[in-house]
Amino acid sequence: MSSERESLLEFPSDIPIKVFGRNEPTFRRAVLAIVAVHYGTAYSVAEQQSKQGSYVSLTITVRAESRAQIDAVYRDLVAHELVLMAF
Repeated sequence: MSSERESLLEFPSDIPIKVFGRNEPTFRRAVLAIVAVHYGTAYSVAEQQSKQGSYVSLTITVRAESRAQIDAVYRDLVAHELVLMAF
């Protein structure tokens, strides 16, 4: 058995990344800055606010070239203090 994780994904592949945080401009800027480090400007963003408007969900669709690239962006997102959840 290989020591590397096998992926069911084929690359390159369009991957949606969902990120939750408080509905503040600093959250959006931080998330998009992290994504830009890994993907440049090659991504699209959809936004959904919570019912009360206190929180926001960003769905960022990226064109991933490898599993390592996906893992790296997730690590950076969940490490950021303004990100409540990323999946």
